[in-house]
Amino acid sequence: MSGHLEALSVTFGAISCLFIVYMARRMDIIDGESHPIHLSLGLPIYWIWLSWEILKANVDVARRIMHPKMPIDPRLFKLAPQQNSDLARVIYANSITLTPGTITTDLTTEYLQVHALSMEGEKELKTGTMASKVSALEMSK
Repeated sequence: MSGHLEALSVTFGAISCLFIVYMARRMDIIDGESHPIHLSLGLPIYWIWLSWEILKANVDVARRIMHPKMPIDPRLFKLAPQQNSDLARVIYANSITLTPGTITTDLTTEYLQVHALSMEGEKELKTGTMASKVSALEMSK
C-alpha cells in the first residue's frame, strides 16, 4: 500500500498477515462458510454441468415462446432441500434461478418455493438431479 517494495517491508507485511490470520483462527472468529475453500475442487465441474443445464433450458424457453402449441403452464410448488448447510441451499436456490424457466421465490430451512414455466420444469426439479449435484458439491470436503 505504501509503494515501498523493499524486502524488509514485504517481510514485515507477510509476517503481520500471518499473525492476524493465526490470531483470528485461535479466537475462532473465522467461520467455515466465509470462504468455502472445500468447494474449490468441485465447483468447476459443477459450473460446467450447470452451464449445460442453462443452455438446454434456454433452448426450451425459446421453443415455448416461438411455438404457440408448446404449453406454457406456470406453476408454483415447494421442494424440500436435501442440502445440510445454508451455503449449499443458497447454491441450489441460485442454480434454480439461473436456469431459464424457473425461479426460486422463497428459501427456508424446510423448503424452497419455486416458480416454473411448465410442468416439465417442475418434473425436472423434482427428479432431484440438480439437488444431488449440489449435495455432492457440499460433500466434497
